[in-house]
Amino acid sequence: MNPPLPLFRRSIVDGWRGLLGWTVGLLAALFLYLPLYPTFGGQSQMQDLLDSLPQELIKSLNYDQIATGSGYTQATYFGLIGFILGTIAAVGWGTGAIANDEENGQLELTLAHGVIRGQVFAERAAAVFVKILWLALVSAVVILGLDGPAELGIDPGPLVAVTVAYVGLIGLSAAAAIAVGGITGRRSWALGAGAGVAVYGYALNALGNQSADLEWLHDWSPYSWAYADSPLQQGWTGMLWLNLAVAAALLVVGWLVFRRRDIAV
Repeated sequence: MNPPLPLFRRSIVDGWRGLLGWTVGLLAALFLYLPLYPTFGGQSQMQDLLDSLPQELIKSLNYDQIATGSGYTQATYFGLIGFILGTIAAVGWGTGAIANDEENGQLELTLAHGVIRGQVFAERAAAVFVKILWLALVSAVVILGLDGPAELGIDPGPLVAVTVAYVGLIGLSAAAAIAVGGITGRRSWALGAGAGVAVYGYALNALGNQSADLEWLHDWSPYSWAYADSPLQQGWTGMLWLNLAVAAALLVVGWLVFRRRDIAV
């Protein structure tokens, strides 16, 4: 009897080295940034420095609440370095789920082993999201462990909320790469879609922070859906679930199209 979810298991096994590397990278970022908070983040000098900088710059970087432990963690990790590293990993995994194999001819070999297209798409997409969940879980556990030593003052409930928001945000980029890869079979299109979603969301959020006249842009920014209501401070508020819903819709569309189109030779 064949083991269940063979393609999912193979994707996890084949990609464990890359997953380990990205885990180490996120751990390095966490241990580099968070322990610095007691040194300058919680001091009045940091607020004085922020007050001396242009407010447009501060708001663009989401550093307007960096003087608090939760604001510092969300701005420096979830909103910046963790977002960048997680998105790069997610887009790479999403591009590799379908498009990479189709362009290099490996997808035809996989389909020749008696698996159906929908199964390939679903199991590989599931493997990508399990990897994303792993990165998010590791981040949350480490932040919880550093909460006391780094004097962050983070509550577990809001930490879970921002972790879900983080999964939705980088998961949306992964879903875009998987879906476009399934629809087109082209690595460049899949990679561009995943990266484009991330850049689009961050840019709209930054522009929306510039003035009250541009705040409406937040309504169209996946980055804002995740972080505009500061989930690490406010908890389960706002539209942090919206990214997950849009990601699911993209995957359904990609799955439907992939099942029916011709596979590139």
